[in-house]
Amino acid sequence: MAMAKITLDGYKCERCDHEWVPRSKEYPRVCPKCKNPYWDRPKNGGNSDS
Repeated sequence: MAMAKITLDGYKCERCDHEWVPRSKEYPRVCPKCKNPYWDRPKNGGNSDS
């Protein structure tokens, strides 16, 4: 049997770098590992220009 390359779409948490394949088509509200609701936004890095 020949090996085949399979590509799946998934999500990656910007906070803890956890990667996962969703079970449903619903957009995730939190990261399943760190439970952060801001998983899809990059960390600020402490740069405050105020």
